[in-house]
Amino acid sequence: MKRCNQVTLILSTLCLSWLAMMIVHETGHVVAAWICGERVEKVVLHPIRISRTDVSHDHHPLIVVWSGPVAGSCLPLLALGLARRIGFRAWYVVQFFAGFCLIANGAYLGVGGFEGIGDAGDLVRFGARPWHLIAFGIVGIPSGFVLWHGLGRHFGLRSADGEVDRVVTIRTFGVLLIIVVIELLVDRG
Repeated sequence: MKRCNQVTLILSTLCLSWLAMMIVHETGHVVAAWICGERVEKVVLHPIRISRTDVSHDHHPLIVVWSGPVAGSCLPLLALGLARRIGFRAWYVVQFFAGFCLIANGAYLGVGGFEGIGDAGDLVRFGARPWHLIAFGIVGIPSGFVLWHGLGRHFGLRSADGEVDRVVTIRTFGVLLIIVVIELLVDRG
């Protein structure tokens, strides 16, 4: 049973991190668009699609596009700080998520700086220099790995021999299910 809990915690944390990373990233675009007076035309958040925010880009496109990866990296770090400060039982799930977001956003822009895909392509098209994107990746990716360092025992790896906190496992899986259901209900397209 302990291996089942371990696998459930690991898979739930990975899937939840992926979906929540896209939510936080797109939230950064949306909030910046609203603040900058842009028109948000569509936000795609779906459990089996890559997220996307379509914005008018009439006023401050660089701010709006940069806000996705910046918020997508900084907000999880703030959540981690709060989780650690209040003694949140599942702080290590939040720390994994923060590391995941740094790696994902860093790779997205760092590699995209070479390939011109997604936000990276938009940033270059709107005037950002490719080296800015690559620098974002050079900082983000290793920082994410630093956050992951030493978390294995909380996920039942190494000396933990499959032992994980059952309550954290159930709650992580529950939050994942809630996000999947909400995304399926909201995005019927």
